[in-house]
Amino acid sequence: MKIQFDSTLNYQQEAIEAIVDIFSGQEKCDSNFTVYSPEFLAKQQNIGFTDIGYGNRLILTEGQILENTQRIQLSNGLKPSTRAEIDRKNLDFTVEMETGTGKTYVYLRSIVELYKKYGFSKHIIVVPSIPIKEGVYKSLQITKEHLRELYDNINYNFFVYDSSKLNEVRDFATNDRLEIMVINIDAFAKSFDNPDDLKKTANIIHRYNDSLGYKPLDLIKNTNPIVFIDEPQTTISTPIRKKAIQSLNPLAIVKYSATHRKDEKINMMYKLDAVDAYEKKLVKQIEVGSVQTEGINNNAYIRLVEVKVSKGFPVAKLELDIFKNGSISRKTVLVKQNEDLEQITDRAEYEGYIIKDIYAVAGNQYIDFTSKDDVIKLGEAIGNVDDKQIKTALIRKTIEEHLNKELVLNPQGIKVLSLFFIDSVGKYRQYDEDGNVANGEYAEIFEKEYLKLIAKPKYASLFGEIKDVEVEANQVHNGYFSIDKKSKKIKDSSTDKNGYVKANKDDEDTFNLIMRDKEMLLSFDSKLRFIFSHSALKEGWDNPNVFQICTLKDAGGSEIRRRQEIGRGLRLCVNQSGERVYGHEVNTLTVMATETYAEFVDNFQKEIEKETGIKFGILEKHSFGNIVVEINDEDTVYLGQEKSEELFKHLISQGYIDVKGKVQDKLKIDLKDETVVIPEEFKEQEHVLNQIINTLKETAGRLEIKNQADKKLVTVNKRILDSPEFRELWEKVKFKTTFSVNFDSESLVKECINAINDRLKITRGKLIYTKASIAINAGGVDATISPNSETTSIKDEVERLPDIVSYLQNETQLTRKSIVAILTGINKLDYFKINPQKFIEGCIDIINEQMNLHIIDGISYKKIGDAEYYEQELFENKELFGYMKSNLKESSKSPYNYVVYDSNVESNLAKEFENSTNISVYAKLPDWFKIDTPLGTYNPDWAIMWKDQDEEKLFFVVESKGSTGLFDLRPKEAGKIKCGKRHFSAIGSKMIVATELADVEDYALSK
Repeated sequence: MKIQFDSTLNYQQEAIEAIVDIFSGQEKCDSNFTVYSPEFLAKQQNIGFTDIGYGNRLILTEGQILENTQRIQLSNGLKPSTRAEIDRKNLDFTVEMETGTGKTYVYLRSIVELYKKYGFSKHIIVVPSIPIKEGVYKSLQITKEHLRELYDNINYNFFVYDSSKLNEVRDFATNDRLEIMVINIDAFAKSFDNPDDLKKTANIIHRYNDSLGYKPLDLIKNTNPIVFIDEPQTTISTPIRKKAIQSLNPLAIVKYSATHRKDEKINMMYKLDAVDAYEKKLVKQIEVGSVQTEGINNNAYIRLVEVKVSKGFPVAKLELDIFKNGSISRKTVLVKQNEDLEQITDRAEYEGYIIKDIYAVAGNQYIDFTSKDDVIKLGEAIGNVDDKQIKTALIRKTIEEHLNKELVLNPQGIKVLSLFFIDSVGKYRQYDEDGNVANGEYAEIFEKEYLKLIAKPKYASLFGEIKDVEVEANQVHNGYFSIDKKSKKIKDSSTDKNGYVKANKDDEDTFNLIMRDKEMLLSFDSKLRFIFSHSALKEGWDNPNVFQICTLKDAGGSEIRRRQEIGRGLRLCVNQSGERVYGHEVNTLTVMATETYAEFVDNFQKEIEKETGIKFGILEKHSFGNIVVEINDEDTVYLGQEKSEELFKHLISQGYIDVKGKVQDKLKIDLKDETVVIPEEFKEQEHVLNQIINTLKETAGRLEIKNQADKKLVTVNKRILDSPEFRELWEKVKFKTTFSVNFDSESLVKECINAINDRLKITRGKLIYTKASIAINAGGVDATISPNSETTSIKDEVERLPDIVSYLQNETQLTRKSIVAILTGINKLDYFKINPQKFIEGCIDIINEQMNLHIIDGISYKKIGDAEYYEQELFENKELFGYMKSNLKESSKSPYNYVVYDSNVESNLAKEFENSTNISVYAKLPDWFKIDTPLGTYNPDWAIMWKDQDEEKLFFVVESKGSTGLFDLRPKEAGKIKCGKRHFSAIGSKMIVATELADVEDYALSK
C-alpha cells in the first residue's frame, strides 16, 4: 500500500503560504558562480575549467520583506514583527506546528513552491538526529510522486549528505534544477572553530577536497541556500551549532517545530499549537489508561526521588509509607545522613533502615543503610508490589484496548497497531549459549495474556478459525531493536542528555528498517500488530496507525516525557487505500500509565506549557488582531494590532484579566451569565462581537471556583451585639466545661469483638484500571473519566508480619491485656496474613469507634467555674468571609450583618429565624466556639433567644441536621451531639436538634 497525501488541507496551505508569501514580489532569478576556487585554478596548467554553479538570489528590499511579513502575521493572528527583527542579511522565520499535523510535508511543499514562484533552487534541511534524518528522507521518497503530480511533473533531486559521496555536493551546486540536501547538524558542527586542525578532527565538510576544488562547505555557501531547520530547540541548541548554520551562508532560515524554545521564536509566521490541533481534530484524541495499586503497604517501601546538596551536605528526598492517625499514606520527605526511617514512618517494617551514605555525584546518585544491604539508586524503589504484576496488567490492558479497537476499525479497513517501549531488550528477547533466540519476560507475558483474551467470545469475529493459536500469538508481535554487527544479537540503544539516540551505525540501520517497513505495517497482509522497541528509538516511530502506546519502564530508567511519548501516536490513521481517516470517533490514542489520570493530566499540561510556551488561560495584546472585520473581493480586513491592544486594555480596566493577561474569575462569570462588557465600537458589527466573545470563551476555560466578586467580609452588627437581649443570651451559653469518663472494659472488649466479626472486610491488594479522555483547549487540559473501571487482586508476598498488639495498643490506648482479648476473641484473625496493614487499620477504626460510643455513654461534664468562658468580644476580633451566591444570608437579628451557612438546612433555618416574631436575637456560633469531647472538638450551630406572647424568654442551643433522629446520623456525629447536650446541661442551658423552625417551636411551646 501507499500512503496518500491530500493537497487541499486548509491549515497546511496556510502554513505553506505563510513562508512562500514572505517573498511576494520577488522575480525569478539566480546567481552564477565559478565552481572551482581561485586557489585550485592557479595550480592547474593549460586546462580549462568552466563549470558554473547556480545559487539563490534575493532582490527584495528589507522594507518589502517587512511589509509582507507583517501582513501574513496579522492574518494568522500573530504578533507583527518590528523593523529591528527583519534583517535582509540574516532573515530568520519560525513556524510552529504540533506533532502529527504534517510539518515535514508542509516544508517540503514550501520548498517546491519557492522554486516554482521565485526560482529559489537550493535548499538544505538540517536535522538534529539520525531518526529525524531518516524520517525526512522517507518523506521525500514517499511524497515524490505526489509532488510531481501536483507541480506539473517537476524535476528535482534530493539526497542525504554523506561525507563519502562528495560528488553529490558538487551536483547540488552545479545543477540548475531544484536541489534538496538533508544533513545532520553533527556533520558540519564538529570542530567548527578549528577547521584547519592538523589532527583532522574536523568534519570532512570543512576540509579542502582536490576533486571538488573547494572545501565542500565553501561550495555550499556559494549557493546561498534557504535553510530549513527541523526541531531547532535541539538542532541549534548551542552557540557552535548556531555558528555552523550561519556558515552555510543562508539566504533565509526557516525553523519548524512543535516545541520552539522561547528565545528562538523569532518572526513567528504560522502557529498551529497543541490546542489548535486538538480543537480542529487534526491529531488523535488522547485517553489515558491508568493502572494503580491500592492496599499494598505491608513491606518497607522506599523510593529515591531526588538527591541534592543543601548547605554543603547531601540530602535525599524519599517516598515512604508513613503511619499516622491510624492509617498509612505515601508521602515524600527529606532525610539526612544517620536518620532512622523507622522513627520517621512510625512503622516497625522500616527497622534497620538508617541512612548511611547519600551519594550526590550526578549520574550515580544513591543511598544505602547502616543495617541493611539494600542500595537504592535514583528513581529506584524497594518494597513495592511485585513489578511483574504491574507490567502484566499494563500489557494485558494494552492488548484488550487494541482488540476492542479492532472490532470497530477493522471493518472500516483500518489496521490497528500497538507500540511497547522498553528499556532493556533482554526483557523481550533472550539468547542461549548457542545463540538460539528465545522469548524474554515481556514476550512470555504478552503471548500468555494474548491467548487468554482472544479466547473470549467477544473477539470471535476477529479471528475466525485459528488452527494453531500459539503460532498466531507468536506472529502478531515482534521487536525493532538495534543489532550488534559482530555478535548479530540485538542490543540496548542509549540516549544523550537531550533524550536523542546516540548516533551509531547499528541504530541507523534500525531506523532504516523502521522507515522501510512503515507501509508494510499498515497493511492487513502483515500479521504484525504489536511492536516492541527500545525506548531510545522512540523518535523513529511516527506510524499513523499506532492506537496504543505502553511504556514498560524499568525502575530507575530515564523518565519518558508524556508529550514525547504521545507524539509517537498523534497522527491521524490511514485505511487500506492509504487515505487519511478523520474524526475523533475513529482516532483515539490510548496511553497506558502507572500514575493516576489526574496526575497524568496535571503533568501533561505542565509539559505543554514548558515545552511549547502555551499559556493556558492567558490573553495577549495581539490575541484579537486577526478578527475579520470585512472581506472585499480578494482582500480581508482584520481588526489589527492597534485595536487589539485597545481591547486588551479595556479587559484589564474591567477586571477581566490582570496586566499579564491572565483570565480572572469575573470574566468567567460574566461569560456564563452573558453579561460581558465590550466597548460599543466592537459591538456595531455582530460578527466582530461574536469572534471576540469566542476568543474569550476559548481562553477562559471552565468556571470551577467561587466568584471572588461575590466574596464579602462579614462585619459585626453592633446594635445586636451590644443589646441587653444578646448579652443575656450569651450569659446562658458562654461557659466552658471539662469532662470525665467511666466505662466497663469487659463490655467494650465484647462489643469490639462483635463489631470486628460483623464489619471487618479485608481483601488482597488491588490493581485498579481507570480510563479518562483528555481534552485540550485554551483554558487548559481537562480529563473526563470513563465509568468503566476494572479491579483485580494482587498476590503480595509479606516478608514479615508486624507486631499487631503494639500497633493497636499505641493507636487505641487500650491495655495490652484488652487488645489480646479482642484478637483472640475474633473469628477473622486469619485475614491478618492476607493483608496485615489493612487488617491493622480496620481494627484501629472499629476499636476506636466502639471506644468512643462506650465513652459517651459514661461521660459527664462539669462547669469549670465562672471565670472560664468565651468572651463576647471575640465576635469583633475574628474576621469572617463568605460568598453571596453560595453561603451567605443577610441578617438583622444576629451579631453579624450576614449569616455564613454550611448547608441548605442551615440556610432555611436562618431565613426562618429572621422571619419569626418569636426570635428577637440569635447567633450562628462561630468556629472558635468549641466544646471538648472524646471524639474531637465540637462546634454547635445556633444560640437562640425565644420569647412568647407573654415576653417569657427561653435560651437554648440548636444543632441543625437533615434528620432529628440520632440513629440517622454517623456514630461519631451522633456522639458529639450527645456530648454537646451534656455540656449545655452542665452549665444550666439546653440543646436540641432541629431540621426546621417547627422543631424549635415544638420544643419552646412544650416548656
